[in-house]
Amino acid sequence: MTQNDHTNLLMSLAQVMAGDFSNHQQAKEDPKNFAHIRIFFRPLPFEFFNAIGFYSEQSYDYDIWNPYRQGIHQLIDQGEQIYVENYGLKEAFRYAGAGHNLEILKTISPENIQRRCNCSMIFRKQENYFRGEVEGKKCFIPRNGRQTYLISEVEITENTWVSLDRGMDINTNEQVWGSAVGPLKFEKRASFAQELPQFIK
Repeated sequence: MTQNDHTNLLMSLAQVMAGDFSNHQQAKEDPKNFAHIRIFFRPLPFEFFNAIGFYSEQSYDYDIWNPYRQGIHQLIDQGEQIYVENYGLKEAFRYAGAGHNLEILKTISPENIQRRCNCSMIFRKQENYFRGEVEGKKCFIPRNGRQTYLISEVEITENTWVSLDRGMDINTNEQVWGSAVGPLKFEKRASFAQELPQFIK
């Protein structure tokens, strides 16, 4: 693989990531097990990281101004794989809605973020999709009075996003939280690929 191929791989992942995703169909077919959820993956200005980056938020469709998960992500070319560094936001509530409101997105600065250690994702290209998983078993999340580590698996195509997050007890490896009935299955409602920088400087 040449350096140009690696750059193309990173941009290909960025282009399929950039969008507004909904699992409306899944929630409609199985409302007992799946709530209607929206994911927004919005490109950040190139200058934020001097690299390709995203702001993300996840919310219930009926309350999209009150996301229950927010993050900042930087894509890093590692040759055969793309390393996605994850960051949390200080005072995240100030940026709620930035996934679908560019004016709010513009108010986020690098000083407002902090690294989520051991919680980066590693993406590899498969035949017609990208598969990602969290690095190792050291992305710790306390939940229900127990310390858990995150297992996160994602598959992204041009029009779909399938994800499964589970929290496992660090001592027993027993599942403490997350879906027991399978992954969330999203379809892309709108693409934000046109907001990505056209060239990596």
